[in-house]
Amino acid sequence: MASTAAGKQRIPKVAKVKNKAPAEVQITAEQLLREAKERELELLPPPPKQKITDKEELNDYKLKKRKGFEDNIRKNRTVISNWIKYAQWEESLQEVQRARSIYERALDVDHRNIALWLKYAELEMKSRQVNHARNIWDRAVTILPRVNQFWYKYTYMEEMLGNVAGCRQVFERWMHWEPEEQAWHSYINFELRYKEVDQARTIYERFVMVHPEVKNWVKFARFEERHGYIAHSRRVYERAVEFYGEDYVDENLYVAFARFEEMQKEFERVRVIYKYALDRIPKSQAQQLFKSYTVFEKRFGDRRGIEEVIVNKRRFQYEEEVKANPHNYDAWFDYLRLLESDADPDAVRDVYERAIANVPPIPEKRHWRRYVYLWINYALYEELETKDAERTRQVYQACLDLMPHKKFTFAKMWLLFAQFEIRQRNLQAARKIMGTAIGKCPKNKLLKGYIELELQLREFDRCRKLYEKYLEFTPENVTTWIKFSELESILGDTERARAIYELAIGQPRLDMPEVLWKSYIDFEIEQEEFENTRNLYKRLLQRTQHVKVWLSFSKFELSVDSSERVQRSRQVFEDANRSLRNCEEKEERLMLLEAWRDFEEQFGSEQNQERVHKLLPEKVKKRRKVTAEDGSEAGWEEYYDYIFPEDSANQPNLKLLAMAKMWKKQQVVVEEEDQEEDQEEEEREEEQAGEGSRADSSSSEGEKSVEPEEQDEETGVRREEAGRM
Repeated sequence: MASTAAGKQRIPKVAKVKNKAPAEVQITAEQLLREAKERELELLPPPPKQKITDKEELNDYKLKKRKGFEDNIRKNRTVISNWIKYAQWEESLQEVQRARSIYERALDVDHRNIALWLKYAELEMKSRQVNHARNIWDRAVTILPRVNQFWYKYTYMEEMLGNVAGCRQVFERWMHWEPEEQAWHSYINFELRYKEVDQARTIYERFVMVHPEVKNWVKFARFEERHGYIAHSRRVYERAVEFYGEDYVDENLYVAFARFEEMQKEFERVRVIYKYALDRIPKSQAQQLFKSYTVFEKRFGDRRGIEEVIVNKRRFQYEEEVKANPHNYDAWFDYLRLLESDADPDAVRDVYERAIANVPPIPEKRHWRRYVYLWINYALYEELETKDAERTRQVYQACLDLMPHKKFTFAKMWLLFAQFEIRQRNLQAARKIMGTAIGKCPKNKLLKGYIELELQLREFDRCRKLYEKYLEFTPENVTTWIKFSELESILGDTERARAIYELAIGQPRLDMPEVLWKSYIDFEIEQEEFENTRNLYKRLLQRTQHVKVWLSFSKFELSVDSSERVQRSRQVFEDANRSLRNCEEKEERLMLLEAWRDFEEQFGSEQNQERVHKLLPEKVKKRRKVTAEDGSEAGWEEYYDYIFPEDSANQPNLKLLAMAKMWKKQQVVVEEEDQEEDQEEEEREEEQAGEGSRADSSSSEGEKSVEPEEQDEETGVRREEAGRM
């Protein structure tokens, strides 16, 4: 039994929560922390200040503090900050021996902690215990020789003490570990501070072997140059070139070498260095070298020579690019630009011929765009640079013969060819070129360019014929109709311009009809034909009832200088309001009424202003279903609708809404009266029941059988009357 009882485990009782609903006031962790901060629950009051008056109290204080520090160290020996605080406190009491003992104990715990060594050495240096400090630095650099901070502090201390030999010895110990570059520079600067140039040179010799970068060789050479050892500096550069050989050449070394020789006025040496480097360094890695060489030759040498060198190098580079991809037209452009700057015309022509021989393999216009510009540049080069008109004509003709005009063409090439012939004073050939272009591949740009050409030549009859051809080709182009009419208007033929406008607005299809009507109306206004303008507005309003047309019509009537201009403008507003009454776009109607309101506020009487204000709509918020792209319902959205007072379509809805509101009020009144009557009836039944209990049983039975029936009849009559009300 005992074993069975022992084997059973008692399950702790869990308190049952009766109400699991969330509390009305939720308490967050942030709120708890804020309240604790406000009440200062976690802030301990500062300890009282203690005045030490005798030695015994001082010893007690020291004992207490030391016990606290020792307890902290026993809790966690690896927290070095506790050791440092303990030692610094002992140091503040001038207990140097105790502080030293604490640091030694801490080093037994963690001898690789850098801060601990620094604090220990700082203690000894503050106490002017130089030998102790040296001992600590020696131990530190022996245990952690890769920590540069120890070496810097050690050498600085020795130099400040005036122990130059000891400082040099420390530097030598440091250099055996081959530290970073800054350490070598510190050693060199130390020697230079004491005018030991030979020692510094020896250090540089070791330095460039340990860190064989180009910049370090250059620094070595500049060091020699700065101290006046020119031959030594040149020898350093030469050794650097030999050291790297031809496999690991760097342009920065040769640039620095060349500038050194340039400072020494050895210009032939400079030129040899640059040429030697350019022959061995890859072209992509010698940009700075090319730049420096060019600057040198511009200052001291033959400009022709350096340009030839650079052109040859870049020509080789471009040749490699075009060989890799003959259809890389951008590389051909760069190559030709290089040759055109300074090269023989025959060489340039040869490259142009090689470039245009790479015809795009696919007859699509987007692949031919850059290719055609090769032909254009070729023709312009022949015309402007070599002054060869016949060869230019051959280039243009060859390009046009090569193009697949049935699929696409380039109007720019035809226009440039025609303009070239005009510059050659061959007008007949230019017209023949443009005629051929329009016959082969009529385009808007070609027709427009031909018309501009004839306009510049003041051949207006030819312009008329071209405009007729243009409109036969694209009758829906509104811009062409307008330009044609403007031409006739400039020439003073108003009737012809008006006839062109009439033909234009009669076209069944136009790309921008509103622009055409506006131009026609502006033309009539400019001619001061106000009656024709009104007729145009009326004809336009037969086609469209856009509110902007009505507003423009009203503004026109107001701008006409006559006594009836205000009345005419108001009549336009009234006609527009009647016309837009059945318009579905209520915003347009609202825009019209607002413009009418502004007009009346400026020109109308109070009666007219009040009339327009009554026409303004009421803004109502409504809801409607939103349908997604797939046709499913996506919920409801709110929108604003406008209800116009004079809108007859909305009047029945408004009446129905008002009747519904009145019916709802009547229903509320009827329900209240029914409740009052039910309460009165219950009270009467209770009174009658009390009187019946006091009467005789026989008589009460008869009365009870009669009274409820009479009461039900009276109640029914009253309910019928209430229902009729």
